[in-house]
Amino acid sequence: MALRVAPVAKRIAARGLSNFMQSRGMATEKQIWNQIQSTKNIQKITAAMKMVSAAKLKGDEQRLATAIPFNSWTTALCGEPTLVEDATFEELPQKTLIVPVTTDKGLCGGVNSFITRGVKDCVSKLNAQGKECDIVVIGDKGRGQLRRFHGDIIKRSCTEVISPGTFSLAAALTTELMAAGAKDYDAIMIIYNSYVNAAVYKQRYKLIKPFSGEGEDEPMMMHEFEPDTKSEVLGDLYEYMLTSQVYHSFMDGAAAEQSSRMAAMENASKNAGEMIDKLTLQYNRARQARITTELIEIISGASALED
Repeated sequence: MALRVAPVAKRIAARGLSNFMQSRGMATEKQIWNQIQSTKNIQKITAAMKMVSAAKLKGDEQRLATAIPFNSWTTALCGEPTLVEDATFEELPQKTLIVPVTTDKGLCGGVNSFITRGVKDCVSKLNAQGKECDIVVIGDKGRGQLRRFHGDIIKRSCTEVISPGTFSLAAALTTELMAAGAKDYDAIMIIYNSYVNAAVYKQRYKLIKPFSGEGEDEPMMMHEFEPDTKSEVLGDLYEYMLTSQVYHSFMDGAAAEQSSRMAAMENASKNAGEMIDKLTLQYNRARQARITTELIEIISGASALED
């Protein structure tokens, strides 16, 4: 009997060691297997989201191709958009309304982070120059990020924006800007993501100034207006120009969002595949260790019976 006690004690000690290892945070076979299955499910979801974004990108590219010539007339009045990177913002007037165009949904890479980073840089530089600025945010993600740092200067936010965008949507957004007192500012600056191709997008901003001035600075001097209608016509033209710029910025940002989401989901699927490989290797090692332990127990028991 004494000879059989030793193998039994060894088995008890081995099981105790196994329980100790589990209590120390080491995953069991079942836990690793569940992690593998969960990661495979996530990989399927990210692969499907990539395909959906690729399909949506085609439509956004077509809408952007239509919006570019539609908005080309504003270049003569507002100038070309400027890159946010390394911008000094010295050309901005004393009082500016900043309008960042962000998204309502996440899982799209850094499209929102780049915009909010540009806004924070712009606000800090304007404050250093002694100028004033306020913010009207388009998109829930931008609102969430900017509210933590510049919540005191956010005058209004537009969220749950319907996609894909239309000119009617841009007109509604412009109405919100006018309700926020856009006419009281010296200029409106729209910061948005500019789509280059499926792998590249850049941050740009447009500066839209109202038609105001007297004497030599009076706008539209080369055009003739009916008596007492020039101020009304210029006011309507300013609002329509702002709507056109918002429409183009929204279309540009939508294409950049889908391209970034497609790249992000591709990277997520790749990372999930790498994690599955690592977990499979870990699972095989744990399974092999369990089989080895069982074989040792069987051999020890057989040896005890022989003795």
